[in-house]
Amino acid sequence: MIKKLKPKIFLIENVKGLINHNNGKTIKEILDLLTDDNLYDVDYKLLNSMNYNVPQKRERVFIIGLLKEKNLKFTFPEKNKKIICLKEILVDVPISIGDKYNEKKIELFKLIPQGGCWINLPEEKQKEYLGKSYFSGGGKRGILHRLSIEKPSLTLLCSAVQKQTERCHPIENRPLTIREYARIQTFPDNYKFYGSMRSQYKQIGNAVPVELARQIGISLIDSLKNLC
Repeated sequence: MIKKLKPKIFLIENVKGLINHNNGKTIKEILDLLTDDNLYDVDYKLLNSMNYNVPQKRERVFIIGLLKEKNLKFTFPEKNKKIICLKEILVDVPISIGDKYNEKKIELFKLIPQGGCWINLPEEKQKEYLGKSYFSGGGKRGILHRLSIEKPSLTLLCSAVQKQTERCHPIENRPLTIREYARIQTFPDNYKFYGSMRSQYKQIGNAVPVELARQIGISLIDSLKNLC
């Protein structure tokens, strides 16, 4: 489609793993494909959302292509000087639906401090909860992870209650609600999501953080101003 339509600028976004996939061959093949006819200058950059006024550690790859004949220049947005923590945005969040933990998991989270995870449990409870994976090695720090109110959120995923990727509320013993998810992804509070609760979590978890997208959009507009 890019080669057919020849847009002045194109943008491709993907997960961090794209860079190292297949030992770096995948990203090279993509760049080679986009530049093989010498129409575009193409560059890519790994951005972390928390550096762009998003209260979340979320790394994504952005590929930018500029049509050479237009002599365009693109500059990625500058990093913000201040990191936004959860205590600044989990305030006056609209009430909404949210997933639930069972009583057993609630009792475990009562033992885990902010920023902690399964390793903060007594050893017998660690072994009971992790089962055979307790002996498998590796960090597994996403299991029974409680967010810290003093830090940005870890990357929000498509489910609020996946065993390997828990994102427990910093203070309360529950998952984040739909509106808390949306607030962390910097959606405005009046933005509506439709479908089942699980579908709404998935929609939000799959999204590019709105504020990061806005800043990228402004940089794209700036690139095109001289053509207007």
